[in-house]
Amino acid sequence: MNLADVAWPELGERRLLAVPLGATEQHGPHLPYTVDTEIAVELCRRLAEACPEVVVAPPLPYGSSGEHAGFPGTLSIGQEVTELLVVELVRSADAFAGVLLVCAHGGNAVPLRRAVAKLRYEGRNVRAWCPDGPADDTHAGRLETSVMLALRPEAVRVNRFEAGATRPLPELIGRLRDEGVRGVSPNGVLGDPAGATAEAGRATLRRWADGLLEAAAAVAKDGIM
Repeated sequence: MNLADVAWPELGERRLLAVPLGATEQHGPHLPYTVDTEIAVELCRRLAEACPEVVVAPPLPYGSSGEHAGFPGTLSIGQEVTELLVVELVRSADAFAGVLLVCAHGGNAVPLRRAVAKLRYEGRNVRAWCPDGPADDTHAGRLETSVMLALRPEAVRVNRFEAGATRPLPELIGRLRDEGVRGVSPNGVLGDPAGATAEAGRATLRRWADGLLEAAAAVAKDGIM
């Protein structure tokens, strides 16, 4: 069930609300700006398909993407606004048994963590879930490129594959904070898309969907389903 497709009398009993959180930011020379949002939406779709009690909210396509500001087209609302937006959004969702925030953008991690802590302190049944990945392939590399080949292959410019910065993220994080992604990787890639395949992307989506299902079960356990 999607909120975009129903009217309020059709919601029925208290349900779990899944909110896709993404971003609008550069993803190298070969992927579209909407990668994170598309992944979050797809994972929520799979969750709702597996769990009829889940309702999927329209996605939030903007987040904290200031580290990508060196590339044209990136749109960011910053950490403070992202945190406040999530807090107020979840506060407005008390009609639901719980809220699961499905975030596919790593830049949202800090404001999301603060928002969830505040909301849980207020007694609200809310959790955040983010897909995992290797430390040396965190942005527009093989992992995300494979997922996009599985989701929307026509949006992947396979003739533009280029390796970017391939050192593990913990080794780059200091420079990323000081210089942004452009200072670390001129092409905007953190990883290497070479070898990406749709088959690998489908396997990753299945694994992520299984993890998301476990997170939804934890929210359901805490709520009144």
